[in-house]
Amino acid sequence: MKVYPAVDILGGRCVQLVQGKRESATDFGDPLACATRWLEEGATALHVINLDGAFGKAQANAALIRELVDETGVEVQLGGGIRSIADATAWLETGVDRIIIGTLATEHPEVLGTLAGEYGSARIMAGVDARDGQIAVEGWQQTRGNFCTWATRFEELGAGSLLYTNVDVEGLQQGIMIEPVRELISSVSIPVVVAGGVSSPADLQGLHRAGAAGAVLGSALYSGKITLGEALRAIL
Repeated sequence: MKVYPAVDILGGRCVQLVQGKRESATDFGDPLACATRWLEEGATALHVINLDGAFGKAQANAALIRELVDETGVEVQLGGGIRSIADATAWLETGVDRIIIGTLATEHPEVLGTLAGEYGSARIMAGVDARDGQIAVEGWQQTRGNFCTWATRFEELGAGSLLYTNVDVEGLQQGIMIEPVRELISSVSIPVVVAGGVSSPADLQGLHRAGAAGAVLGSALYSGKITLGEALRAIL
């Protein structure tokens, strides 16, 4: 299982939000400096979210993210505000390893097949953001049906992996909910990376045992509730 430190970018700064609310942002400084710190502490991959994109500015932070990809040279998965094939193509051509398609995958699922056909399924990750067992879209404000049903459909259409975010616990630093993770992993045959609530070595060990391919560390890592070293040791 791989650990992905989060580098969430808003207004050119590395921030962490609570429950996806812009007004909750805590500023942690330069995104490249944050990314470099995590790599120096042992990370081999990064989870980058263009929050300005999620809030409606699709190509915001493009130059900064391109620099981060070029300077770090490590595996990067990128999400945030990818609302069209043009958006997806632009980000893929920056050199990120994979893009995360969220609301777009629910509204126009056929784009997964189109992008997978052009770039390979390994570079297309479908976002499964779930609240109360329902897939959540439009900034987590609306739900559109059972999250496992959608995940299965995303796999059938060409997604090479899934990012599962449990909205109910995201950013709260209170631990994960393992049962939905197990349910999702048992529903599909492609890799599942888990985000939302990962706050302790026990959380990581539980995800590892459940068969998760990766875990995203965000708020708990930045607050110091868990160190990257502790996270990496937990999955040895």
